[in-house]
Amino acid sequence: MGLIGQIFGMGGAAKQIGEAVGGVAEVIVGNRAERDAAAAAQIAGAVSQFEGEFASAGALWFDRFVNGLNRLPRPMLALGTLGLFAYAMAEPAGFSTRMQGLGLVPEPLWWLLGAIVSFYFGARELHHQRTRTAVTLARAATAAVKSADPAPPATALAMPLLAPETKPAVTEARAEDPDFNAAVEEWRRLGA
Repeated sequence: MGLIGQIFGMGGAAKQIGEAVGGVAEVIVGNRAERDAAAAAQIAGAVSQFEGEFASAGALWFDRFVNGLNRLPRPMLALGTLGLFAYAMAEPAGFSTRMQGLGLVPEPLWWLLGAIVSFYFGARELHHQRTRTAVTLARAATAAVKSADPAPPATALAMPLLAPETKPAVTEARAEDPDFNAAVEEWRRLGA
């Protein structure tokens, strides 16, 4: 503001007003550098965790055998169903006898079989969906960390980003809510 600001006496006041507005905006919006540093630290922590989870533990023969057994039910059910069609065409009388025998199975037992099969395949699909998501997130996190300009030292990642006496607002719980405001939630938490 220079000479004109000094003439009108607004140099210091305008600077203080600007700093106050900047401080209020930072409370509401947050500091982008701190958010980016926290995100980088979180990504680096997730990548190191994924590295530990996906590291080969030197599987023994028993582990490989059990993994092989775990892979058998789906192909066996699929091939068994196709085998039933072949059996029905090859020997219709025997197939009819077997199907009449299945008709004598009580309905609660069918419900139990359906629950077991759906829990098995549902849990298996959920496990694989989580694994695919975790691997995709790990690859994205690794790419993000590698593409960052300067890699922060490992000690900087372990240090807290805020002063120890301050507690950041909990934003993870409702961060996807469009009406969520971290500053207002922190203000409510402080009882103001």
